[in-house]
Amino acid sequence: MKRKKLIIDGRRLDGRAPDELRPIEMKVGVLRNADGSAYVKQGKTIVLAAVFGPREVHPSHLALPDRALFRCVYRMAPFSTQDRKTPSPSRREVEISKVIREALEPALFLSKYPRTSIDVFIEVLQSDGGTRCAGITAASLALADAGIPMKDMVAACAVGKADGVIILDLNGDEDQYGEADMPVALMPTFGEVTLLQMDGTFTLEEFEKAFELAVNACKKIGEEQKKALKESLKV
Repeated sequence: MKRKKLIIDGRRLDGRAPDELRPIEMKVGVLRNADGSAYVKQGKTIVLAAVFGPREVHPSHLALPDRALFRCVYRMAPFSTQDRKTPSPSRREVEISKVIREALEPALFLSKYPRTSIDVFIEVLQSDGGTRCAGITAASLALADAGIPMKDMVAACAVGKADGVIILDLNGDEDQYGEADMPVALMPTFGEVTLLQMDGTFTLEEFEKAFELAVNACKKIGEEQKKALKESLKV
């Protein structure tokens, strides 16, 4: 089967340069009944995040005596992909829920709220690559909107390889047909990496270039998060 070409004359199929982010739109406080919420549109990927808590733990035996119980649920809406998805949680969604929770936890002061729970729900409304990274970015915004004390925001972006070229912020085709995919999450102020995964292979030189590209992109996304939060505070 002929491999799909993703880089033509130095440009990607969506017209971007290899090191260019997709257009990003962020909004905070979009859900009235949540304690905190955020909307992130990155290219054609659209993600909604809601935070509830700190609140009483249910079931109560799960309560932790020294810190809040932090839970994260990532779901893809049945209509979010070209092929209709079953509503029941898939193994991939369970795994990504865990990955997102672990990426966000280092930024949270959970010891301030013992015997409570903080619950994050992430819904992918439209999927075109980078949903876990957009989910982390949106969840971090929603946590800040809920007033949860945080060491720093957490911003995320994937980097990968297509046709032998290092590319930033993979879309759906690049995620599916590319040679590598590496999601990275970062606390931009501290430069602390909270997530680093990789599917595919890089040479050491390619890895170093890709990692630097991802870190710089996370810092740019972090600036967009700050702008969205400031915008939400305007009367």
